[in-house]
Amino acid sequence: MRRRALWGEKPEKPTGWWSFSSGTLRSPGESSLSPFHAMASAKTYVTKFKSFVILFFAPILLLPLIILVPDKVCVQYMTDTNMLFLGSLIVATAVERWELHKRIALRMLLFVGTKPSRLMLGFMFVTAFLSMWISNTATTAMMIPIVEAMLEQMVATNVAVDASQRTMELLDKNKASELPGSQVVFEDPSVQKQEDEETKNMYKAMNLCVCYAASIGGTATLTGTGPNVVLLGQMQELFPDSKDVMNFASWFAFALPNMLLMLVMAWLWLLCFYMRPNLKKTCICCGRKKKDTEKIASKVLYEEYRKLGPLSYAECNVLFCFGLLIILWFSRDPGFMPGWLSIAWIEGNTKHVTDATVAIFVAILLFIVPSQKPKFNFSRQTEEERKTPFYPPPLLNWKVTQEKVPWGIVLLLGGGFAMAKGCETSGLSEWMARQMEPLSSVRPAIITLILSCIVAMTTECTSNVATTTLFLPIFASMARSIGIHPLYVMIPCTLSASLAFMLPVATPPNAIVFAYGHLKVIDMVKTGLVMNILGIASVFLSVNTWGRAVFNLDKFPDWANLTHINT
Repeated sequence: MRRRALWGEKPEKPTGWWSFSSGTLRSPGESSLSPFHAMASAKTYVTKFKSFVILFFAPILLLPLIILVPDKVCVQYMTDTNMLFLGSLIVATAVERWELHKRIALRMLLFVGTKPSRLMLGFMFVTAFLSMWISNTATTAMMIPIVEAMLEQMVATNVAVDASQRTMELLDKNKASELPGSQVVFEDPSVQKQEDEETKNMYKAMNLCVCYAASIGGTATLTGTGPNVVLLGQMQELFPDSKDVMNFASWFAFALPNMLLMLVMAWLWLLCFYMRPNLKKTCICCGRKKKDTEKIASKVLYEEYRKLGPLSYAECNVLFCFGLLIILWFSRDPGFMPGWLSIAWIEGNTKHVTDATVAIFVAILLFIVPSQKPKFNFSRQTEEERKTPFYPPPLLNWKVTQEKVPWGIVLLLGGGFAMAKGCETSGLSEWMARQMEPLSSVRPAIITLILSCIVAMTTECTSNVATTTLFLPIFASMARSIGIHPLYVMIPCTLSASLAFMLPVATPPNAIVFAYGHLKVIDMVKTGLVMNILGIASVFLSVNTWGRAVFNLDKFPDWANLTHINT
């Protein structure tokens, strides 16, 4: 054989590979584990020292003893921002329950094609799109088994093709005595080593592209990742007069181009770093004939899509509710034209409907819309059918919602908002901001670049939600004290909190990918360091170009209550 079965070797760390058909994680000599148990095992060491969600109840106990009355503290756990996040989590739960995300992923992958470079780009775009609406952890957990199954089939096909080619060469040279079965054919060890290295690099690139895309994709929507939700909450808390400066539509207009830019740069970086020897062969512009491996990859995707069967009634209803949510979010108050909010829900400067109202409305619909088509033809129903309830089960019930929604994140956000309120009321944020007043002599662009680097380094070791909760009130007060637009500092730092690419413990998607054993820590550090640099550069470019136009960052806003200074 010209190529060894790499997945048959014992990895340096305990690991396994996904059997996509059975949905289990198998290792030599080990019993099967369910995917969720595998995820839990992968994340055990990550969460061992980070199980501090319960600590975010501490503000309810401690802040009233110091400065705030209890009702001022407790209200922070159920703010408008928390309701927006909760509503989006419930919608994501419905999408996951009926496997609509899996159908979308496979359909899009079949569309982009199966050349290695196209396949990587396809996996990244699909993962990023799903991560915009559901959690990056769930997205990674769903996409990685597809990647593993495809790579396993592609490598096995390469082995078969190489053996076949070798056989044909021997037949052409009339060396039948050297055919497999009579004696073993030896080849140049350096060639075999190079091919094995290329295969390992493909595994690394395909695995890293998924976890990177999951982290990048969540930045495009307000509810896609925790730091974005924290930013929205801090804006409403620290600057109540900012009205609707930041909503779903305005954030999407700014963050989507930035997300696409980061995604393309990540793809090019992984392609050059891990697949550089085959760059010409993997170029999407190359018009080469499909290889057997590409046909196998296409076949694997098609078989998995075929297993889903036709689009079910429940999937259609979930898709309708999901589409309704997005349409209502974008059309509520688009900014460039009056939205449906202006019809009856504005009274003076007060807006009675927010993005959270839309999210909760669609979440409630999921508990009402049926998962099966109701049968109205009572005369033709059998005795058994008449015994069943007339109205079918809804798309969601409370039992499923209670099990699937990550309630800890909601408490985490609430505790963070309570701590931010305590820092503001006590004057701690203002005091720390005054210590940064010497920065007023530095150009604002340099300030944002330095602060982005600090946040990006910090988020590698701590939760991204905790990082933004800690830094945003301080940065907001600093911006007010030195006279620059608060969002000019807060937006780059929020996006930088999602640039956790270097370490397995930095974010759950990294941990899930690392658990498969194809990557070493040094691999993640080397590629992640460059990814952090590219991410910071992309954020810096976005904020200083179209970000200025979307949020009017050149002028200090009246709602920040300071004198006007250009940035």
